[in-house]
Amino acid sequence: MKTKFIKILASIILVISLLKIFYSCGNREETTQCFPNQLISVQININLPAYYQLQNIGGWIYLSEQQSGTRGLIITRTPSGFKIYDRNAPHICPDTNTTLEVEGGTLVICKKDNAKWFLNSGAPAEISPYPLKQYFYSFNASTNVLNIYN
Repeated sequence: MKTKFIKILASIILVISLLKIFYSCGNREETTQCFPNQLISVQININLPAYYQLQNIGGWIYLSEQQSGTRGLIITRTPSGFKIYDRNAPHICPDTNTTLEVEGGTLVICKKDNAKWFLNSGAPAEISPYPLKQYFYSFNASTNVLNIYN
């Protein structure tokens, strides 16, 4: 009877652990718990006309290609390299009004609640306690190819 109880208890712990793994979104300390976890794997050549804005510091673009998240990315060129942000608001659960937009070339805004972040750093400016969700990148300056990933 004791071994049966241990097997049931072990099964329950295993099921709970698996559910937690499958339904967790990875490290969410920097976003709300319902932030979508998507594969990010994009390669762009900033010599191409669609990405020309990224050749200059302060330039930015929206990127909505395959494997660029659920709503796409915001990419900006900074003096120290690039910043790549998710277009989902990091502080509230996604819905139709939470796609982030660049405003005035210096701020990122959420139209749903008017939360704002600084484009050059991703730091919150108003309302949100979280910075913008950022992704990793590597840049080959000799080919002008930017690889974005998570």
